[in-house]
Amino acid sequence: MMKERALPVIDVCDLTREYANGAGSCTVLCGVSLTVRPGEMVAIMGPSGSGKSTLLSILGLLLAPTRGSYRMNGEDLLRLARSGQSSFRRHAVGFVFQKCNLVESATVYENLEFPLIYAGVRRKERPGRIREALARVNLLHRVDYLASLLSGGEQQRAAIARALVNHPGVVLADEPTGQLDRHNGQLVMEHFVRLAAEGETAVIIVTHDPEVAAFCHRTCVLEDGVLTETVRCP
Repeated sequence: MMKERALPVIDVCDLTREYANGAGSCTVLCGVSLTVRPGEMVAIMGPSGSGKSTLLSILGLLLAPTRGSYRMNGEDLLRLARSGQSSFRRHAVGFVFQKCNLVESATVYENLEFPLIYAGVRRKERPGRIREALARVNLLHRVDYLASLLSGGEQQRAAIARALVNHPGVVLADEPTGQLDRHNGQLVMEHFVRLAAEGETAVIIVTHDPEVAAFCHRTCVLEDGVLTETVRCP
């Protein structure tokens, strides 16, 4: 259940992103504002080139906006140095992509350990965190498997576990079911629903699939870089 009165996990206002080109500049995002609270699932939809991935990259502190403000858990992130943003990202944001980006020559355990190492988590704390994250996606029995031996659905569940292992306040997912069949896609979305229902983590999903968006509390539509519509799902 989302916490209506809780401090927003994400609060962005008038985000604009421009790129220079031979003709001058190209505006990809035009004054986008969005507030997301703990326990909320938000789908971002729109045609190719509408700015969805750019917005997700800004929310994940992988890309800086040209203008606008961005607060996460009340912290003004755009005032932080790049090193401060990187530290914030490692601890507060989990990423799930269409391509799982697992290290196939490493075990599931090792894949989940990598982000813990980068975040400076002590060695003795890592096994508990890893097992907890895998248990949440029903993959604990695969902890010692090589990632290359997992099925497509299992690889995506391992990617979700990797995103959760640092206990982030927000999970950003870019077409997380895009390479899965309908059954495995639904299983992945059910994991996100359970995560959001715990009330501590927000989930933002970029998708072209209305069936994926139907799992979310809201669907925000981006068109030509403008947030044109917000639909609250029943």
